[in-house]
Order: sequence, then C-alpha cells, then structure tokens
Amino acid sequence: MSDLDQWADILDPNEKILWQGRPDGGFALKVSNIFSTIFGLVFAGFALFWMTMASQAGGKFWMFGILHFSVGFGLVLHALFWSTFKRRNSWYTLTDRRAFIAVNIPLRGKSLKSYPITASSSLELIDGALTSVNFAEEIKRGKNKSYTVPIGFERLTDGREVYRLMRKIQTKAQAKGTSA
Repeated sequence: MSDLDQWADILDPNEKILWQGRPDGGFALKVSNIFSTIFGLVFAGFALFWMTMASQAGGKFWMFGILHFSVGFGLVLHALFWSTFKRRNSWYTLTDRRAFIAVNIPLRGKSLKSYPITASSSLELIDGALTSVNFAEEIKRGKNKSYTVPIGFERLTDGREVYRLMRKIQTKAQAKGTSA
C-alpha cells in the first residue's frame, strides 16, 4: 500500500499533497514550562519535607505524602518532557487546501486533525534555527477564564518553505474569492 492510498478516504476530490514532514524531536523548553516545573518542584519538595517530618513521628502516616510527592514529580515530568514526546509522535501534511496534524500517542491512540488554509487564515512564521508556522488557533477553557493556543507545524528544518507554500495557497484562495 502506498502513502497516497492511505490518504484516499481523507482527501477531497482533486486535493493534492504539497508537503509532508515531521517536527524536530529534540528537547526544547518553553518559558511557560519553566513556571510549571518550578511549581511542581515546590509541590514535590513540600510533600517530601512533610513525609520526612511525619516519618519521625513513627508509624505509617508519612505514606499519605507519597501521593502528593508523585503529583508534584508528575507535574515536573509533564512540563519538561510532554511537548518533546508529543512532537516525536507527530506527523504533518500540507495539501493545496488544508494542513493536517497526525498524532499517535501510546495508550491514547491516533488522532488526525485538519485545518483549512483560506484567504483569511492568519499565518505566523516563527523563525529560528528550527522554524514554526502557526495557521490556526484553539480556544481552551481554564479554571477562571478562556485562553487561546496557537496551532501549527512546530520546529521544522524547512519551515520557511512550508510558510511559502501556505502563502501560495492563500494567494490562490484570494484570487478565487475576487474572481467569483
């Protein structure tokens, strides 16, 4: 079975794949993760302190702190390694109409999301040694308010070329819109 056969039921008629790639799987730390890491360290550190003090009293009461220590340690691991793990299990595809992000996380399973690239799509090029291209946004709800998360192809070696292809798709969409 060829790669194109796998796309037969997903792509629209006459839709063509322009580019496929994967994000760089190297470790990267974002500023927002630093705060989560510090919070997790403080949480785990306090739980460890509490367990030490409780163990001096004798008995097994100190074991109640294991849950809290585990939560704090889990927060640290998530903040430091989750985005790297997710990128290592992600694949990107750009067609002449849409951007696809496929993710295959063990125990969670496979997911495929598509995002149309239209004349009104907001494209953002984040240039650097590894380039990212954002093309959509998702609104997530927090405890007290909603916040916006950018969606895109992260940490690409050929990100400028992908951005150029997306701009070309937008230009064609604008031409269709004005000629209709």
